[in-house]
Amino acid sequence: MTNDAKSEWAAIVLAAGRGKRMGGDRAKVLHEVAGRPMISWVIDAARGAGATKVIAVVGYAKETVIAALPEGVDHAVQEVPQGTGDAVRAASAHLEGWRGNVWVLCGDVPGTSAGTLRGLADLHEQSGAAATLLTMELEDPKRYGRVIRDGNGRVARIVEFADATDDERAVKELNSGTYAFSAPDLLEALPRLSNDNAQGEYYLTDVIGIMIADGKTVAAHKTNDPRECMGGDTPEALAAIESAWPAGCGEK
Repeated sequence: MTNDAKSEWAAIVLAAGRGKRMGGDRAKVLHEVAGRPMISWVIDAARGAGATKVIAVVGYAKETVIAALPEGVDHAVQEVPQGTGDAVRAASAHLEGWRGNVWVLCGDVPGTSAGTLRGLADLHEQSGAAATLLTMELEDPKRYGRVIRDGNGRVARIVEFADATDDERAVKELNSGTYAFSAPDLLEALPRLSNDNAQGEYYLTDVIGIMIADGKTVAAHKTNDPRECMGGDTPEALAAIESAWPAGCGEK
């Protein structure tokens, strides 16, 4: 394996959800911010950061989402919604033989910038990590997953809000849902996911625990701009994104 192969980047964009709280029948990622579908901002950021392969995971209203994808973007179908880990597994066939790295991005988080993804990638490559998380801190952390660190300040695990204790819910460092992975390490861990949790879903966050248990390095890159992690899953959240990015998503 060459160093060039190791430094190649792909991106998986999670775009299978309906977004029931948005109202109507449109797929969540097709709701617009600044006149463009949310997913188009995410794909532009991935390509701007250097992704040479982009795979969108579709499910609800898949035909309309596929039709909205830019030229050259592949797609994978999550037939039944069983969580983020299952969605990434649906895309795994597109990464067979891919010896580089992969970002996993949420299609309803349009503010993530190419610069932030590149910073995440730089830390990931420099640390030799199997996974690197984009984290954030919010005064009102709501239902985000908590990033739990050990006594040495290293990432120990991510706990979903529904499964967290009161002490864990008090943690303010949050998982943004944006990740960088070594593709071979990710593909090795995905078949080992379990849905033995409060939601009965396959959590992508459990991949982090698997990697740590295997003695692999997991790093975290904290964003200084939580606007980049705002998800548009309700009309109110979509309006907040529009207000936060008056010049267009990701524009500084």
